[in-house]
Amino acid sequence: MKDNKLLPVLIISVVANAVLVAVLIAPQVVKLKANRLKSSPTVTTASTTNKDNLFNEINPVDGFEIEASFGNLGPKMTAMGVIDPEKFKSIYEKSNQPLTPEQEDILFKGSNGKIKITRDNSYFLLNFFWAVGLANKSEILDDGDMMKYGGKQGAGNFASTGGWTLGKGDAMSYYSKSTLIPLTKEQEERVDLVASNIFRPCCNNSTAFPDCNHGMALLGVLQLMASNDATESQMYEVGKYFNAFWFPGNYYDMALYFYNKEGKSFKDVDAKTLLSKDYSSASGWQSVKQWLVDKGLVQQPPKQGGGCGV
Repeated sequence: MKDNKLLPVLIISVVANAVLVAVLIAPQVVKLKANRLKSSPTVTTASTTNKDNLFNEINPVDGFEIEASFGNLGPKMTAMGVIDPEKFKSIYEKSNQPLTPEQEDILFKGSNGKIKITRDNSYFLLNFFWAVGLANKSEILDDGDMMKYGGKQGAGNFASTGGWTLGKGDAMSYYSKSTLIPLTKEQEERVDLVASNIFRPCCNNSTAFPDCNHGMALLGVLQLMASNDATESQMYEVGKYFNAFWFPGNYYDMALYFYNKEGKSFKDVDAKTLLSKDYSSASGWQSVKQWLVDKGLVQQPPKQGGGCGV
């Protein structure tokens, strides 16, 4: 009987102790879970940490220098009329980016300094090399895709031709007109090969079909590189950074994609791969963007580059 009387007391004691232990342990469990969550960031958190670095990777603060100089390209183009100095200067004044003394020297006196694309001069270089690509004698312009839609007359209807309004006369009067950059047959073939493998996010055409200003400008850059005996690899690397300065928003997305999908920084992404149709064309970039959306990794990119006109 005595044991039976103690039983309820024992039960109550056990229950009370259990409750006490639960009360004491519960906060520690919650704290432990919180610490685990803190120490295991998601991919999105990791990419956000890297966000400030991505723009500096695609558009380096110090710019990207190439192994080539302007030489006398500027004076040649102003002399032949493909660049009208007053129209050219006016377009930059209207955009609140008046030409610097250095840029005026490039146009009127020439320059032997190495070419460097920066955040400040990317728009200047876009129009400058647009004129180069348009006027320089080229097999790509004479016999390539530009001729497949009505010959020379049809070629005048593209954005890269009909859209060039900074010359003294009609754009087609300068089309592949002058040997601004002399090239050997081997150099010409190298330009054609590399240009055929470089795409741009505004369309699905390669640089070998330069139907817009970006394509025509990059064609001019590649021709200048080839004339300086640049290798294919060097030409792809130049294309990678010039495209990134001209399309910062698109290449910001690509840098974010390769960082999260393959753990690569922009500088380590193979230039030829990046510039291929799979990534750098309009459809390629859209696929990259969709992957970012699906993974919840979309970030606000920097301002977009200029459009396909002056």
